[in-house]
Amino acid sequence: MKEELGKAYDGLINKLIGWMNAIVEGLPNMALAILVILIAYILAKYVFKLVNKITARRVKQQSIVNIISKLAYIAVITLGIFLALGILDLSKTLTSLITGAGVLGLVIGLALQGTLSNTISGIMISFRKKIQIGNWVETNDFAGEIIDINLKNLTLKETDNNIVFIPNKTILETPMKNFSLTPYIRVTVGCGVGYKSDLEFVEKLVKTTLSNTFRKIDDNKPVEFYFTEFGDSSINFICRFWIEGTRNVHKLDASNKAIIAIKKAFDAEGINIPFPIRTLEFNNDLKIQSFSDKQE
Repeated sequence: MKEELGKAYDGLINKLIGWMNAIVEGLPNMALAILVILIAYILAKYVFKLVNKITARRVKQQSIVNIISKLAYIAVITLGIFLALGILDLSKTLTSLITGAGVLGLVIGLALQGTLSNTISGIMISFRKKIQIGNWVETNDFAGEIIDINLKNLTLKETDNNIVFIPNKTILETPMKNFSLTPYIRVTVGCGVGYKSDLEFVEKLVKTTLSNTFRKIDDNKPVEFYFTEFGDSSINFICRFWIEGTRNVHKLDASNKAIIAIKKAFDAEGINIPFPIRTLEFNNDLKIQSFSDKQE
């Protein structure tokens, strides 16, 4: 029994000594491998900035520039890791890692279909010229400025300064209104006038007022005026006109100015903007009984 314990003890000591010798012999390679990884990390940061700068000169869309720069960064880091494993003489381990990465990638791909879908959608969105950082858009019941497009989501900054993250897959599957694609916005304002008003004069007055309030964009874009219905208390109309703008706030500001200008013009000409009223009519047959009559 003692001999067996002695042999086991000697074997353990020899094993530990062998490991220590291997570590001591491998220290230079380990140090070199760590140095390679550090150099790859520093070089990756430099490559990221360089690729970002060069790509920005040729590609106007910032999201594409960011994706290309990140891919270059990942490529340099990956190359450094492979070189470090080669220095450590772990070529067999490297081959096993590659094989295992393929199988693991398949499993992860099946498990993370939604994430991969967002990634692919992010790449597709980045190459769309009609969706760019800085555009003012309305989508998925949110409206704001696009401040970032990455491989996961699209980031909006709303008018109240809140940040909204929308998955890229949702962006591709949902209609989007982009206010920044055209330099002009058509604004619609509705109102109503009393039934005794001179309708032709009202139309002329509104067109003249809006033409004087807003700069004319184009001869093909005049102020439009249409009476729409006989309302309960007024004859209602809408007027449409064009303004220069790329954001929803420009539309709101124009509507505000138009309403103020039309109200002032109507007040100056004595044109009434009626509000809903109710008329009570009593016929002549209404009988009023006194309290004494009710008692009899």
